[in-house]
Amino acid sequence: MSTAATSTARPSYYSPQGGHPPQTDLLTDRAIVTEAYTVIPRGVMRDIVTSVFPGWTNTRAWVLNRPVAGGSTTFAQSIVEVSPGGGSEAPEPQPEVQSFLLVTQGALQVTIDGEAHTLTEGGYAYIPAGTTWSVANTADGAAVFQWIRKRYEPLAGHTPKVAVGNERDIEPSPMPGTDNKWRTTRILDPQDLAYDMHCNIVTFEPGASIPFAETHVMEHGLFVLEGKAVYRLNGDWVEVQEGDYMSLRAFCPQACYAGGPSNFRYLLYKDVNRQIVL
Repeated sequence: MSTAATSTARPSYYSPQGGHPPQTDLLTDRAIVTEAYTVIPRGVMRDIVTSVFPGWTNTRAWVLNRPVAGGSTTFAQSIVEVSPGGGSEAPEPQPEVQSFLLVTQGALQVTIDGEAHTLTEGGYAYIPAGTTWSVANTADGAAVFQWIRKRYEPLAGHTPKVAVGNERDIEPSPMPGTDNKWRTTRILDPQDLAYDMHCNIVTFEPGASIPFAETHVMEHGLFVLEGKAVYRLNGDWVEVQEGDYMSLRAFCPQACYAGGPSNFRYLLYKDVNRQIVL
């Protein structure tokens, strides 16, 4: 049985600040792209690198990952900023693609199969492929959310369901032998084969670690919501902080040590529950 989180601090959720750096800034940063992993630090998420998606109004996005040769291939991930009055009546152009949304700033109205939901910070929605849905910002300030998209791989006898809620209302599961200092908020049921991807929130208290180099078939997208850590990626140790993003291809070794003073938390994508297609 899982136990309650030991930290009582209210979790925070980082969103990009945009803008443009002054000419006096050094260009040196922590951005790196390799065939095993990519690190996009928050300092390079500026106005000049945003994208505009067709079918959206008063909206811009930072695209964090897309399927690309030599990198992660199973998913796309973006940070989407919707200004007041903005949104989309048809956000998803591909009916075979499923979506996961996590709000990190403001409030977002998501209507799924005719039912409206207001998501505030920490609010999430899993939307199965082929579902009719829309997004609107009816509030006064900008709404920012993480958008993860994956082409769904059907499995006979299993149909995924819509899931809407707030991650703060889910009791995290502790990793064995960690005194609850490394825990995972599992938003989708890990035992349900209907889902071919998981989107979890992983929390490390200061000083906690992944004490071995995880090396596995699942690809990862990791967006740091809070705190800082030193992350082992392939053969490199990389410092990361809230607002940074990491994309890991299959079998990239990974581990980390959490810093402080706050908890280290990230949104984690991984592909799961399907046989390897040869």
